[in-house]
Amino acid sequence: MKIVRKAIDDAFIVLELTGEVKLGESAENFSAELASVLADPAVEGVVLQMENINYLDSTGLGELVGYLGRFQESGKRLKLVKPNQTVVRLLQLTRLDQVFKVYPNEESALGEMLGSQDGPETQSGSTKDSL
Repeated sequence: MKIVRKAIDDAFIVLELTGEVKLGESAENFSAELASVLADPAVEGVVLQMENINYLDSTGLGELVGYLGRFQESGKRLKLVKPNQTVVRLLQLTRLDQVFKVYPNEESALGEMLGSQDGPETQSGSTKDSL
């Protein structure tokens, strides 16, 4: 798995993910990157660009869910952008499409975060409504 970090400014980060997030090194690297961003007091939100994730197993899914909770507890936001159809189907099958709001592009995810800097998002959306 490859992760490219793009700082939009001090408060917002885009993580471009490529490859697979599965049990082993890729999930560990994914978790370590999210932990690093979460620990940065200047960061208010993270966008996960998922267009090039071609496989996500239960470990990767568990990391996503776990970090969503940690981000919310710390008052930070975590947004998913453009997961492929396989990942969208996995989110729907596990009903996590009711937990994660999925955005069609980075601009819309960042726009929502920039427009709501007062606090964390309190309402989730649905992947089928967003794609």
